[in-house]
Amino acid sequence: MKAIRRFTVRPVLPDALHPLSDLARNLRWSWHAETRELFQSVDPERWAASDGDPVRLLGSVPPARLAELAEDRRFLRRLGAAADDLTDYVTGDRWYQSQAEDPSRAAELPAAIAYFSPEFGVTAALPQYSGGLGILAGDHLKAASDLGVPLIGVGLLYRHGYFRQSLSRDGWQQEHYPVLDPHELPVVPLREDDGGLAQVSLALPGGRRLQARIWLAQVGRVPLLMLDSDVEENDHGERGVTDRLYGGGSEHRLLQEMLLGIGGVRAVRTYCRLTGHAEPEVFHTNEGHAGFLGLERIAELCDAGLDFDAGLESVRAGTVFTTHTPVPAGIDRFDRELVARHFGPDAELPRIDVERILGLGMETYPGGEPNLFNMAVMGLRLGQRANGVSLLHGQVSREMFSGLWPGFDPDEVPITSVTNGVHAPTWVAPEVFRLGARQIGAQRTEDAMTVGGGSERWDAVAEIPDQDIWDLRRVLREQLVAEVRERLRASWRQRGAGTAELGWIDGVLDPDVLTIGFARRVPSYKRLTLMLRDRDRLMDLLLHPERPVQIVVAGKAHPADDGGKRLVQELVRFADDPRVRHRIVFLPDYGMAMAQKLYPGCDIWLNNPLRPLEACGTSGMKAALNGCLNLSVLDGWWDEWFQPDFGWAIPTADGTATDEDRRDDLEATALYDLLEGRVAPRFYERGQAGLPDRWIEMVRQTLTHLGPKVLAGRMVREYVERLYTPAALAHRALTPDPARELATWKSRVRAAWPRVTVDHVETSVATTTAELGTTLSLRVRVGLGDLDPDDVEVQAVAGRVDGQDRITDATAVPLKPVGGPDLEGRRMYEGPLSLDRTGPFGYTVRILPTHRLLATSAELGLVAVPSEDVGEGAGVLLR
Repeated sequence: MKAIRRFTVRPVLPDALHPLSDLARNLRWSWHAETRELFQSVDPERWAASDGDPVRLLGSVPPARLAELAEDRRFLRRLGAAADDLTDYVTGDRWYQSQAEDPSRAAELPAAIAYFSPEFGVTAALPQYSGGLGILAGDHLKAASDLGVPLIGVGLLYRHGYFRQSLSRDGWQQEHYPVLDPHELPVVPLREDDGGLAQVSLALPGGRRLQARIWLAQVGRVPLLMLDSDVEENDHGERGVTDRLYGGGSEHRLLQEMLLGIGGVRAVRTYCRLTGHAEPEVFHTNEGHAGFLGLERIAELCDAGLDFDAGLESVRAGTVFTTHTPVPAGIDRFDRELVARHFGPDAELPRIDVERILGLGMETYPGGEPNLFNMAVMGLRLGQRANGVSLLHGQVSREMFSGLWPGFDPDEVPITSVTNGVHAPTWVAPEVFRLGARQIGAQRTEDAMTVGGGSERWDAVAEIPDQDIWDLRRVLREQLVAEVRERLRASWRQRGAGTAELGWIDGVLDPDVLTIGFARRVPSYKRLTLMLRDRDRLMDLLLHPERPVQIVVAGKAHPADDGGKRLVQELVRFADDPRVRHRIVFLPDYGMAMAQKLYPGCDIWLNNPLRPLEACGTSGMKAALNGCLNLSVLDGWWDEWFQPDFGWAIPTADGTATDEDRRDDLEATALYDLLEGRVAPRFYERGQAGLPDRWIEMVRQTLTHLGPKVLAGRMVREYVERLYTPAALAHRALTPDPARELATWKSRVRAAWPRVTVDHVETSVATTTAELGTTLSLRVRVGLGDLDPDDVEVQAVAGRVDGQDRITDATAVPLKPVGGPDLEGRRMYEGPLSLDRTGPFGYTVRILPTHRLLATSAELGLVAVPSEDVGEGAGVLLR
């Protein structure tokens, strides 16, 4: 029979055990080994059955066992120590507070930062993530907590989370959406002072309302606010807005993103009002999904008396936008009319002109689709500071969004990069941590994994004996083998196999065989099946009599992506072949719990995306922190930090003349060649002591050189220093009067810009050759129309030129005005230009807007350059 109503019955803990509740509700347990060990000791069998979730554990422990623990002095001492440790962690000074000890530094640091993301992968016990974006967001919160950064996380609470994956008998992906009861998750409802539930509300077309409850997950020191539309006040359609992560059609997604952005700001205001937490000075949008937060903040300022333009400038100053996608297809785009219907007098933000809202997201630039509202474009227009997530991805992003800054070279587009990092305490196996602690002590090891920055502590890996490293690697491989067999058996049972069919699973994988891992989402560009291009050659690798390899594969295709599902099925069918199924496996339902076993147990982490479509690719970072070597295409972070000392680069065939099939064939061949000729021989070769000395040295180099770089602590420190602090300072500078001044100035400059011209350029050198070190004198005649010299900067831009006279590696030199306007209103500018490089060299002249409150000279996207008939050549040849 089916229940007509569901309850969550919470255990009543004896008074002596009350700290267990606090420890269970703070997600620090998910990366704090001592706290997890404490919960495991409550009831080891139920801990395993609860999948390591303290909330589920406490809900299943019999009262008699709780009463027994309440009298157990040893347990109570451990409980008291864990509770005291958590108190010290959440209240004591950490890196951020140490920065504030310098009074000048304290005056710069943001009082608080709000971090918005559509998904957060904090722990498998709170399944609110689908892939890398969510895991990155979870690691960002955890690293901010470790560093003491005053962050507030903002997301949605999905009642079905992302789907659970299983396989049919013929290997086709199947999706399941188990219902998540928030009362059974490590979250609590935010309550008003009178005890009522805290909620936010959005106006919908036709007089309807969208209500959402605010849930609070405590991630160490960082609160994570999660909005849930499944409340009784909503109609059936509105209750389902937060049903599934990335589910539904366009309007469903739009409502999710309005709730995340607009409702999220309202949730932050509510949380700060109720708790006294400092109001955020900086708002960080993790991908475009939360971009509507800027509109709500503009509306707040309009209600306080600013006009839209001044409010826009104030909001932009304190907003950071991070883009994660290297392809336009990965961006949410909505039909213009759909967006227009949800704003204005009869819907949300009624006091703001709908056309102003649309203007922030429409693709009104060359190559854009003018009827589409682009969430990333809105994020860039609402964020004064923007970044990609690796050096290469920053370059790709500048090119992809260059249409927003016409007239500027891609390298001048104001999008920087902060390379992602991963939260080491979450992803480093306990055995790896213990080996480090044995070498330098537990506290120094913890500091090395959380703070980021210097490499001194990581250098101690050099002192660990080879035998200890090799023994550790085998233990981790052995644990992975056991995990794979257990998961594979469960998967085959789901596929309909009987026990009598599954005896072969006891021989799957070998703890002494070179183990390769490949696990990620399954869009086509990640090329799950590249390894299958030459199946005979792959079989030879798997079954080599002396140097075999074994491969563990996992990954989910999007529910609507039949192409991705076909790739999964192709891989599964190969792995089902009785000839190789002991050497290659596909594990369904890839998630955090599986990943935490998979990364440490692999010797090689394989990544073969289409370059440059991998924005960062943090899975390889997590593997590296456990001594796993990377074998990857030079894309994302690997393009930035690869060295032959600690991994291998798969050559790419990405020339424009290479078709897709030939490119895949060439790169698959390169992969097989590397495995056959270099990777496997190095793993199996033995030195005088019977150990693979060169392999162990590569493991050591991976830990010492990559370890400090790939940390989320390093990443969050970069955000604080390079983006959050400048954004906070800019936000403080844009008080109402300066905001109005800047908005008025921008309006005046945009209106006057069509009459800004470069009319004539002349130099002191008449020939097309000159000696290295020569200094040219430039004179430039410009027209400024209705603008003043203080409104602009006239620059000479010089550098090497290519065969099409395009300037590369450019240097900009400001020129100075000479005298007043002539009879035609034109002005003269002069300045020196040093010829400091040999070879083909050229220059041009341009005019840019300038104002003390601009973050960059490209901010307005306005530039004036000489017309083709203006003057001097662009190719002075030096000898």
